[in-house]
Amino acid sequence: MNWAAHLPILPVLLPLATGAALLLLDARTSRMKAGVGLASVFVQLIAAVALLRLADAPAPTVYALGNWPAPFGIVLVADRLAAVMVLLTTLLGAAALVFSLARWHGTGRFPALLQFLLMGLNGAFLTGDLFNLFVFFELLLVASYGLALHGSGVARVRASLHYIVVNLAASLLFLVGVSLIYGVTGTLNMAQLVERIPEVAVADRAILESGAAILAIAFLVKAAVWPLGFWLPATYAAASAPAAALFAILSKVGVYAVLRLYLLFFGGQAGSELLFYGGIATGVFGAAGMLAAQGLGGVAASSLVVSSGTLLAAISRSDAGVTSGALFYLVGSTLGLAALFMLVELVQRARAPGADVLAVTGEAFGIDNDEEPGEGSGPAIPATMALLGVAFLGCTLQLAGMPPLPAFLAKVSMLSAVLAPTPVEGPAWVLLALLLVTGLAALVALARAGVAIFWAEASAVPRVLLIELAPIAALLALCLALTIAAGPAMRYFQDAADALHSPKAYVDAVLPRR
Repeated sequence: MNWAAHLPILPVLLPLATGAALLLLDARTSRMKAGVGLASVFVQLIAAVALLRLADAPAPTVYALGNWPAPFGIVLVADRLAAVMVLLTTLLGAAALVFSLARWHGTGRFPALLQFLLMGLNGAFLTGDLFNLFVFFELLLVASYGLALHGSGVARVRASLHYIVVNLAASLLFLVGVSLIYGVTGTLNMAQLVERIPEVAVADRAILESGAAILAIAFLVKAAVWPLGFWLPATYAAASAPAAALFAILSKVGVYAVLRLYLLFFGGQAGSELLFYGGIATGVFGAAGMLAAQGLGGVAASSLVVSSGTLLAAISRSDAGVTSGALFYLVGSTLGLAALFMLVELVQRARAPGADVLAVTGEAFGIDNDEEPGEGSGPAIPATMALLGVAFLGCTLQLAGMPPLPAFLAKVSMLSAVLAPTPVEGPAWVLLALLLVTGLAALVALARAGVAIFWAEASAVPRVLLIELAPIAALLALCLALTIAAGPAMRYFQDAADALHSPKAYVDAVLPRR
C-alpha cells in the first residue's frame, strides 16, 4: 500500500478521531488525555511536514474520497499553499496544546475542541470544492465557539456571544453565495468552476456576480476586514491564552479563501480596487486600535487586524512577486502573533488587576476580571522576567517588521515587487505607506506596553512554568529559522504564488479526463 497517497486525508481524520476519543475519556484522566492529544499532534506534525514535501511538485496531489473522481466525488487537493497552511495550523495546535497543559487543559472540553478545530482548519485548506469548504468552515467555527467561551468570565462571555452572532450571519451569507453560484454553474468543484464560469450566459451573469459578491463578504467578515471586523479585537483579547494563540490563524482562513478563489475564478481582476482599499482601511483601523489599546491583549488583537489588512491589500495587486512576499508575511506574522497571545497571559500574571495603562477606565465602567484557572503544577523557571523580556522583544521585532525576523524580509519582498514597475503607480505608494505606518504603530504600541510591564512598574515576578514558556520560545525560534532559511522558503512561496496565478496545473490535476 502506498501510504504517501493517503497523506492528504490524515490531517483531517486524525484530529477528528482524537477529538472523538477525548470526549469519551473521563475528566479525571487528565494525564491520559494530555498524552493522547500530544501523540496525535506529534503524528499530525510529521504528516504535515511530509505533505509539505509531497506538495512541492509541479502539479498538486489530489485525493479522491471513496475513489470517486472529481467532479462527481469529494476531493482533497494538496498544493504548496494548502500544505503550508496545514503545517502552520499544526504548529500552532502543538504550541497551544503544550501551553494549555499548565493551567487550561484540565478544565472543560478544551482538548477535544482543540482537535476538532485542527480538523476543521486542515479540511478547509485541503478541500477542492465550495460545499465542503462551507462544511469545514462550520466545523471549525463550532469548535472555536467553545474555545472562545472556555474559562468563563463576564467579558469573555459577552465578547464570545458577539463573535458567535457575527459568524453565524457570515455563514448564512456563505450558504446563500454558494447556492447562487451552484444555480448558474451546476457545480461546486473549484476546478470545474474555473471552466464553467466563463461559459455562464450573459443573462445569468448578474446572479453569478451576486453570488460571488455575497461569498466575498462572508470571507471578508472572517478575515476581519474593516468595517466588518469590529468583533475581532474584543473577542480575541478576552479569549484564554492558548485559544487566542490558535485563533491567530482563524482570520487567515478568510484571507486564504479570498486568495484561493479570487485568483482561481477571476484571475485576480474582479473587484481588485475594492479589495485593495478595504485592506488599506483595515490596516489603518488595526494600527489605530493598537495605539488606542489599554492592555497588551488589545494590542495583540489589533495587530492581527493589521496583518489581515496587509495581506488583503497585497493580494489585490494580482502580482506573483507580491503574493509570494505576502505568503511569507502570513506565516511569519501568524507565528509571532500566536507567541504574543500566549505571552500576554504570562506577563499579566505578575500585574495587579487594573494595572494596565488606562485600567482605571475599566474600573470606572465596572469591567469584571475573568475567572482564571488555579495555579499550575510543575517546576517554575528562574530568571523569569529576563526570559519574558527577551520573548517580548522577539514578538515586538516580528510584529513591527524589524530585522532580523521574517516580517522584515516579507515586507521588503512585497515592496520590491510592487515598486519594480516604472513609473510606480499610486496604489504602490499607498501600500508602501501602509507597511511603514503599521510597522511604526506596532513598534510604538508594543514599546509602550513593554516599558509599562518590564520597566516602569515594580511588578511581582510571575510564576511561569517551563511548559508555558517553551511553546513561545519554539514559535519565535521558528521565526528565526525562517530568516535563516529565507532563500529556500522564498523559493517555495514563489512557486506557490506562481501556481496560484496560473491555475491550469490545478485544474488539470483535479480533472484529468477533460
